[in-house]
Amino acid sequence: MTHELDATGLLCPLPVLKARKRLRALEPGGLLVLRTDDPAAIIDVPHFCAEAGHHLETQAEDGNAMIWTIRRG
Repeated sequence: MTHELDATGLLCPLPVLKARKRLRALEPGGLLVLRTDDPAAIIDVPHFCAEAGHHLETQAEDGNAMIWTIRRG
């Protein structure tokens, strides 16, 4: 099952903090699709995944937003 989190309109570190909270609730291997529009997320989300042991599956643009698919480690 894939879970979604819309963090548009939030400035970093809030998208990462909300993603961390949501990922904690998932089983290892679970997927979270995160939507952000803060330009700092381009640095913060990959760094968070690497530090927390999660796998950044995909990163895509959708207009002004970025869509991140994160697999819980």
